[in-house]
Amino acid sequence: MRKTMIGLGAVAVALSLSAPALADGHDGHGGHQSYDGGYGRATLTGWASLPAQTYVPGSEPSGAQLGTDPINGVTPPFPGQPVQGFSGVVRRRDGSYDVLSDNGYGNKANSGDFLLRIQRVKPDLRSGVVTAVGGVDLSDPFKRVPFPLTRADRRLTGADFDVESIVRRPDGTYWIGDEFGPWLLHFSATGALLDKPVALPGVQAPENPYLNGGTPNLGSSKGFEGMASGLDGRHLYPMLEGTVAGDPAGTLRINEFDLRDRAYTGRRWTYKLEAPGNSIGDMVSVDRDRFLIIERDNEQGDAAKLKRVYLADTRDRDKDGAVDKTQVADLLDLANPKGLGGFGPTFRFPFQTIEDVVILDDSTIALLNDNNFPFSAGRTPGKPDNDEFITVRLSRPLDADPRAYRRY
Repeated sequence: MRKTMIGLGAVAVALSLSAPALADGHDGHGGHQSYDGGYGRATLTGWASLPAQTYVPGSEPSGAQLGTDPINGVTPPFPGQPVQGFSGVVRRRDGSYDVLSDNGYGNKANSGDFLLRIQRVKPDLRSGVVTAVGGVDLSDPFKRVPFPLTRADRRLTGADFDVESIVRRPDGTYWIGDEFGPWLLHFSATGALLDKPVALPGVQAPENPYLNGGTPNLGSSKGFEGMASGLDGRHLYPMLEGTVAGDPAGTLRINEFDLRDRAYTGRRWTYKLEAPGNSIGDMVSVDRDRFLIIERDNEQGDAAKLKRVYLADTRDRDKDGAVDKTQVADLLDLANPKGLGGFGPTFRFPFQTIEDVVILDDSTIALLNDNNFPFSAGRTPGKPDNDEFITVRLSRPLDADPRAYRRY
């Protein structure tokens, strides 16, 4: 979701790493040097869309704190809970996808009537239609959250957490990354919080209820935007969206979390953005050493200049202390030889926030945008963005571990 970043100090400090750090070798063309072989232009192979004004059937109204003036032609409050804000994705065996709706309308103050939810959607690439087929609301029936919640019934809202990343485990439970703490949250298959929120040691955002008058060292809602599941089945790799105060400007931390011990291991890597004002959108494991990471600027439509997918290698072959980055797809320059979606020979994915990536096979990835309903209008000015689902064939295989594209 679109967020406003607070000012942070950018004093360079050494990061204590007990694992290989993450590299940044420029190729002289505004990108990064490839350490795994070059990737050429990627190709759009599938497109489908979910209308912006899609609501959960029978759900409560929402958006009461947005006022009553039209926003991109849509007037709040809304008749139900929007099926929107996709900030994380999990592929399921039946061809559907779990997609995570984030905190709602952009901040704690205006999202108290937005119910946090894992939506389930099914794209049909033949018809070009994405259908919402179900989902589960997130709640805290066992009172695992130790601080006050917005609702007495303990259904979780966008004023409680800003959920932005999701991993589904083989047992059907979900681990979700939050940006307000930042916290890691463990939910059942039916959306019930199972454990107390897990804090990231030494890092607090302004929304953290335990600041107690202290100074936050992370920007507002700049917590766990991405999170990959380790292919060993034991670890999670949550990634911050913002730079921690004292770290070099434009660098982001990736931490390792041990699911067995329910604790951070102390291993940490660094990802360097192409520009300090950029953000990451999502992260997924390729193998033991590599991840796919979406990086984007904060523009939309014709103003958008950088929407890319990078292959990030933690082995840091140039020894500069950051992950080695190889661009595998430019989402503003995809070949579209079949004219999918009614677009021309070049397809642009020009959305402000692109926050979902999943590996379908060794040469194909799928992506979705977060439409920030009703605020973003990257496809058509003055009209709220739909949620678009695309499949993209890379110019060469990832040589991924086959477990990277398994389905649960």
